[in-house]
Amino acid sequence: MNQSTGQRERDLDRFLTFVDAVVAIAITLLVLPLADVAQEAGEESVTELLREHKGELLGFLLSFLVIAQLWFSQHRVVSSLVRQDPVVVRLLTLWMFTIVVLPFPTALVAESGEEAATKTLYIGTMALSALTLALVAVRMAQRPDLRDPGPGPDPLPAAAVVAAFLLALMITLVFPDTGYWPLLLLLLADPVARRWRGVRGGGPTSPRVGE
Repeated sequence: MNQSTGQRERDLDRFLTFVDAVVAIAITLLVLPLADVAQEAGEESVTELLREHKGELLGFLLSFLVIAQLWFSQHRVVSSLVRQDPVVVRLLTLWMFTIVVLPFPTALVAESGEEAATKTLYIGTMALSALTLALVAVRMAQRPDLRDPGPGPDPLPAAAVVAAFLLALMITLVFPDTGYWPLLLLLLADPVARRWRGVRGGGPTSPRVGE
């Protein structure tokens, strides 16, 4: 546990614990439809079952990875937060809403994953989630009194994630055959942000997870 966590206001600490619990519940909800699929194992072979429900499996895997990535981003942004702020609380509440809603478009991916509306809802929800984190980072950068002394969270990595989501959405809508594979662009968001920061000559960097 870092020093800032020990200095947090009690209400803020409880709120962030609640945020973590919501994320855990959302990830649990993602896997529930797969439990129903497993009940069909007695009627057909496992290989046929996996082939028949590959859409559900892919949707679960992508959503799990995205929610995990978004949680790590959220943790990184708020790691130096020590005082509760109404704007930050509202933004994090909106962020929680996007995480809770995500299982719904995930289920749609399995049923009508190739429809433009499904792709827009699915990826758009993730983009909105990343955008709220970028706005939290901006707010904390503008209000040093809300956080530990020193450099505040860097909005650039969160902004890079938003850009990656929007680019992935554009690619999958223009080139439908790519499916949801453009979401792998998320893996490039952090390296690109670090590279851009280096080209621009440094600047504030957000603390890494675990520091």
